[in-house]
Amino acid sequence: MTAVINDKVFTVTPASVKMTAGIVSGEITEMKVTERIEEGSGRVVEPPKLTGKLALKNISADQTVRLVGGKILYIDAQGQPIKLEANRTEPTFRISSERLDPGQDATQDVAVEFPLEALKAKNMKEIRLEFPYIPSPFKEETLNFTVSIGGQ
Repeated sequence: MTAVINDKVFTVTPASVKMTAGIVSGEITEMKVTERIEEGSGRVVEPPKLTGKLALKNISADQTVRLVGGKILYIDAQGQPIKLEANRTEPTFRISSERLDPGQDATQDVAVEFPLEALKAKNMKEIRLEFPYIPSPFKEETLNFTVSIGGQ
């Protein structure tokens, strides 16, 4: 007999947040925490994960942005990071579109580990999203050159 696995979903309030950092604006939406539980025994089959959709936009008029990656930190009521359990991977993610030209945007799903302690103690104050980027000047030039066709 196969055990029945259920998703236990915890709401994140607010479920979406808008932010701006330098020349990049962003929004993370549809945030929730889900862990998978074996029905009957209550055993955790898959530890909690934070999921959502991340949208980033280059709001500069003249700079290109190279997105290096992202990291999420979970902060407790005292302003200290909440550590993940030893056997879990750091909550980092790659940005699918590495380069954003002026006005360009990119959207992607995010699914990262979430600390069990934050669910049990309910002492989490904030989620911090870190995404380093490298700005560089963006120029568009036009080159005109004279040509002749067939010796005319």
